[in-house]
Amino acid sequence: MSIIKIKDKSFKSFIPEAVILEKVKAVADRLNKDFAGKNPLFLAVLNGSFIYAADLMRMLTIPCEISFVKLASYQGTTSTGKVIEVIGINESLKGRTIVIVEDIVDTGLTMKRMIETLGTRNPESVHICTLLVKPDRLQVDLNIEYAAMEIPNDFIVGYGLDYDQGGRNLRDIYTVVD
Repeated sequence: MSIIKIKDKSFKSFIPEAVILEKVKAVADRLNKDFAGKNPLFLAVLNGSFIYAADLMRMLTIPCEISFVKLASYQGTTSTGKVIEVIGINESLKGRTIVIVEDIVDTGLTMKRMIETLGTRNPESVHICTLLVKPDRLQVDLNIEYAAMEIPNDFIVGYGLDYDQGGRNLRDIYTVVD
């Protein structure tokens, strides 16, 4: 087990890159099957989902497009509960199949806000595709159709996820050491 230090916290290895990529491939296979014959628009939520979105896109074989949106709800290790849209969407969503690509669904408040915002732009459908979900932390009812993995309520870093902007570049996912 590998231990790393980021700022004032220590983290231990939790999910190795090989397992992550296997799970991403399984999600991509489902998306390829479910959206065959469509041209979905994948909306990757920055900053955390950029590595997941890149790996996922390379595994998709269907015609598709990708764009990015930036929402903020975290400070340090905890959600603020307030969602602020930082960078908006320029594409028309009317009649489009939208797949939100997120790194982690924690409380679900960010995802709920994003779905509400997208709904005002008349998409045909909106789907949630997340690398990680913390089922014990969900505060809202969400239909998370494409979740690569469920994890316990630990604070994690790596594979795009950060601790105060550190650790995004780690290939594996690490969990905080108490």
